Amino acid sequence: MDFDHSPEVKGLLRQLTAFMDEFVYPNQRRYAESMAGPDRWRPNPVTEELKPRARAAGLWNLFLPESSDGAGLTNLEYAPLCEIMGRVDWAPEVFNCSAPDTGNMEILERFGTPEQKARWLRPLLEGTIRSGFAMTEPAVASSDATNIESEIRREGDQLVINGRKWWTSGAMDPRCQIFIFMGKTDAADPDRYRQQSMVLVPRDTPGVRVVRALPVFGYDDAPHGHGEVDFTDVRVPVANILLGEGRGFEIAQARLGPGRIHHCMRLIGVAEVALELMCRRLMARVAFGRALAEQSVWLERVAQARILIDQARLLTLNAAYRMDVAGNKAARAEIAMIKVAAPAMLCQVLDWAIQAHGAAGVSDDFPLAQAYSYARTVRIVDGPDEVHRNQIARLELRKHAAVVPGPAR
Repeated sequence: MDFDHSPEVKGLLRQLTAFMDEFVYPNQRRYAESMAGPDRWRPNPVTEELKPRARAAGLWNLFLPESSDGAGLTNLEYAPLCEIMGRVDWAPEVFNCSAPDTGNMEILERFGTPEQKARWLRPLLEGTIRSGFAMTEPAVASSDATNIESEIRREGDQLVINGRKWWTSGAMDPRCQIFIFMGKTDAADPDRYRQQSMVLVPRDTPGVRVVRALPVFGYDDAPHGHGEVDFTDVRVPVANILLGEGRGFEIAQARLGPGRIHHCMRLIGVAEVALELMCRRLMARVAFGRALAEQSVWLERVAQARILIDQARLLTLNAAYRMDVAGNKAARAEIAMIKVAAPAMLCQVLDWAIQAHGAAGVSDDFPLAQAYSYARTVRIVDGPDEVHRNQIARLELRKHAAVVPGPAR
């Protein structure tokens, strides 16, 4: 496999890096000041100002593969671009490459009807609205999606929806106009993976109520946010179902593959920032008569951080390559491996970076504490570590299932 970038990607990397240098990095303080004000749950003026610039530069919808509405990049080609955007937590939105919209747009692109695409995909691609993904439920262990209890009942030409969701990404954003909702249309189907369906639910539909915002370690991720949302006798047309009844689990698996790898790409960008901050701090601080950078414990940590980051990057590139050449299903082991490895790597690198900064590391003067909340969360979202490890192990054991062990010696 060849991980060298094509001329097209090299050009986009130069453009994206220049854009980040000129417009994103210099605006980080201004963005943070806006988030501390009374209008923090409204679209941040910094991102809104930069979006037209990014679109005019051709740095728009870079994530969407094999589509005339995106850059037409493969997963492998998108990886270094996503990593750069991940260096600043709000940067992906500037380029219309932020979750959950990326995953929801891929669902609509792959499985939506022409009418669904015209109504919802088009404004998402234009960046004029945002969306939410309603899958996880508070009453069940949602790491097993077959546990989902929300009900989708057909009455004539309508679907009646009842259920409570939480950690619904995008629910708090005032621009969120559409939820992709997963529930059971046939709880009696003997095939547990054919009981679920996905439905498009406009946010302003009667019966949809956002109960509360859900912060992570005290960070509420405004104006995007995650929310607990109640759906009570919500009625939508049958035409709002995606792909067909009983296809929800299939759609979820298709969505979560790219979503997982995009997380990992961004995590590597965060890790690079953490390592840079750690190195600068170690070279600038003196303790017990020597620069911290001269003390062996910190030399070991810097070296190990570089090893961990590069390992995670190579695993991510390998998974992207497998997805491109063999498909998401064939690459499920590689996707599972990076989903475990990348957030664990970032948690460790951030822990060292926080330690190097001392008390400053856990403050809001540096981005490390908030980044740690993100890294720790990714060990749960889109499937917890335990689920992915189980899948990796089963796939590994399957390779040896036909081997008959010989007699003990």
